[in-house]
Amino acid sequence: MRTGIATVCLSGTLKEKMQACAIAGFGGIEIFEQDLVTSPLSPEDVRKMAADLGLGLDLYQPFRDFDSVSEDVLQENLRRADAKFRLMSRLGMDTILVCTNVGTATIDDDDLRVEQLSRLAELAGNHGVKVAYEALAWGKYVNDYEHAHRLVDAVDHPNLGTCLDSFHILSRDWDTAPIEAIKPEKIFFVQVADAPKLSMDVLSWSRHYRVFPGEGQFELAKFMGHVARAGYSGPVSLEVFNDVFRQSDVERTAVDAMRSLIWLEEQSAKWLDANPAGPMPGGAGGDSLPKAAGRRRYPMELATLPKVAEPAGFNFAEVKTDEPGQLERLLGQLGFEFDGRHRTKDVQLWSMGQARVIINEQAPSHSEPAIAALGFDVDSPVIASARAQQLRAPVVPRKVQADEEVFQGIAAPDSTEIFLCQGNPDGTAAWTAEFGQHREFGEGLEHPSGGARAVIDHVNLAQPWQHFDEAVLFYTSALALEPQPFAEVPSPSGLVRSQVMQTSDRAVRLVLNLAPLLQQGERKSYQEHIAFAVDDLVATARAAQERGLDFLRIPANYYEDLDARFALEPAFLATLKELNLLYDRDANGEFLHFYTATVGSVFFEMVERRGNYDGYGAPNAPVRHAVQYDSLHAHHMNR
Repeated sequence: MRTGIATVCLSGTLKEKMQACAIAGFGGIEIFEQDLVTSPLSPEDVRKMAADLGLGLDLYQPFRDFDSVSEDVLQENLRRADAKFRLMSRLGMDTILVCTNVGTATIDDDDLRVEQLSRLAELAGNHGVKVAYEALAWGKYVNDYEHAHRLVDAVDHPNLGTCLDSFHILSRDWDTAPIEAIKPEKIFFVQVADAPKLSMDVLSWSRHYRVFPGEGQFELAKFMGHVARAGYSGPVSLEVFNDVFRQSDVERTAVDAMRSLIWLEEQSAKWLDANPAGPMPGGAGGDSLPKAAGRRRYPMELATLPKVAEPAGFNFAEVKTDEPGQLERLLGQLGFEFDGRHRTKDVQLWSMGQARVIINEQAPSHSEPAIAALGFDVDSPVIASARAQQLRAPVVPRKVQADEEVFQGIAAPDSTEIFLCQGNPDGTAAWTAEFGQHREFGEGLEHPSGGARAVIDHVNLAQPWQHFDEAVLFYTSALALEPQPFAEVPSPSGLVRSQVMQTSDRAVRLVLNLAPLLQQGERKSYQEHIAFAVDDLVATARAAQERGLDFLRIPANYYEDLDARFALEPAFLATLKELNLLYDRDANGEFLHFYTATVGSVFFEMVERRGNYDGYGAPNAPVRHAVQYDSLHAHHMNR
């Protein structure tokens, strides 16, 4: 599949955008008119630079408000078009995007539109230019791609075709199956964009909230499947208007964009496999004979990535700090056992059942504890790493001795290191043999008795505002996690957007949180945490209390509200209140949990799931945020 991207997707100057697109591996670009107009580069400079970078110049856009106008306005529009066609000749470009009229259309007459588009096509032909006519979702008279294509068919000129834009089609819930009936030579260009499902006017939705494929909720694989069946073989180009992307690092955004097209290509191939078609439509240019893998041949070749199963579970979580004392004490109070230090690295291991926490002391001086890495059990770490690298994930280097476990590591968008581990069916990990008891347990603490059972239930990671959508695509494409509908949780600093990523069996649950933007000088009030599931939370909490654990203190008002909502047994309610436990219940089961105080930017949560409860205690989240906010600000005031 030939990949492209519109320069409007990216931040920076035209020169910076072109360089970033080449680095990311795009085959071509669409030049957005404003990017050229504001550039000091001449059209000839742009043409040479593109050639030097190996970038095709696929589309010049947009040409607005051409059709459905009076004759005097049309004459002016033809004059504008002639100037743009001459400019395109200097750029070495042969295709222009013409949008259906929004601002100057005054005459709703298809016959008139056909006549006016014919004159445009004739002029374009004189310049060797192809016109890709696109139906804007908010077009005044033409807002449907089928309507736009009927006009193109009626004109019947070789220099006039249609542009299919996924946003304008899917935002209006138009059926995409009719795309297959369009002759491939009449599809001049295809643009793709994803978006979250929002209830707002389409124009604002389009201008501010488009995202790259895999970061929204549109059925893009289905859209692309129909495009492939139509016989289209030209560029598939991203056109994404997004306020965040246009403020973010240009090279990083370009890599994220390329990752999205690689993912879309694979998903489209899967959709075609799962939805076999009948005989190929006439003129589609396909081959009715199946490939060896069973997929019908289409002019658009859709490559796939190495196939990987979703992770089987968490292997470990790693917290990095150069001052581990508080973390050691906290884990010991929770009931974790100290399993010793690594034989060659300044790293220690703590465990409770199958829940393993690594404290990495190889950190810069005075580094507060922070979640640095996660390990996931996968069928084949090498294959999973190869897939992630094809999706442009940066490799994490790791020094190992000859007799040590070799981890395949990649970096997530928030810089969390992701290690792909070979898990054992019994939940053990071979690499733990590299640790030994080389010093005394944490000073002043009694070593907890062994035998407690726990697993990592979920991990909650705070995401930088400019990389949230990128993270969703990363975990979807590289780790086969499925995004769930996002939620918004109130906190004293504002709304926190929360996005759950999980495996189908819930063995891996990752919660990505977009924390509120803070005012200059305001102390960060949103942290990250690791949650551990145990069989008996009340017993775990009592034992932790006896060891002196500093629980997150839950206000009495919470328990009054809890009693009003659930009418709990008085003795049980008293136990919850005594131990600072939180509670939730739904039709499927119950959820008990408590939080520790925060150390650096990390805290821990202990949970117990009863029955088939599948959530995270969402009604309790505002309470946790408020208490943490008060605690952190009180600590800041007392420093």
